[in-house]
Amino acid sequence: MAERKARVERNTLETQITVEINLDGSGNACFDTGVPFLEHMMDQIARHGLVDITITSKGDLHIDDHHTVEDIGITLGQAFKQAVGDKKGIRRYGHAYVPLDEALSRVVIDLSGRPGLIMDVPYTRGSVGGFDVDLFEEFFHGFVNHSMVTLHIDNLRGKNTHHQIETVFKAFGRALRMAIEMDERMAGITPSTKGSL
Repeated sequence: MAERKARVERNTLETQITVEINLDGSGNACFDTGVPFLEHMMDQIARHGLVDITITSKGDLHIDDHHTVEDIGITLGQAFKQAVGDKKGIRRYGHAYVPLDEALSRVVIDLSGRPGLIMDVPYTRGSVGGFDVDLFEEFFHGFVNHSMVTLHIDNLRGKNTHHQIETVFKAFGRALRMAIEMDERMAGITPSTKGSL
């Protein structure tokens, strides 16, 4: 099987980002973004998705976190799309329910080749540690639009905003892990009746 790795650089007037990803990793993560709470959440993707992710970013954080968070999502999506390749032999679909104390989230993903995000997370607070939680939707929009996946994210219950977000990211990692797994019964086959994704 070919290595499912990618390295992508994205440079704009607002941000300079480099992402390296290995879909067949062991959950190693290394981040230098200047946005600690986002790094904590991306660590959940790596650990629960068993993908290795390295991200470095320099951005206009003196304004706010928006451009950095959105552009990291975009660049991660580009790297994921490149690493997953032609998708032959993968499961394609993934789903996970993850609890954390009182919070419970569900994430369902389809490596469909069609970008789409449905996200319903009724945050109980607007920020965690100074981080604007609305930016997570920008992160996932960036990822979805550039990885070309369909993604449904639902926080089913929760009172602690940190718990709500962490269950989303853990469930995302686990759903992603399921979707990119190789299915020996589908070896060499594109998992679509159209013959392409």
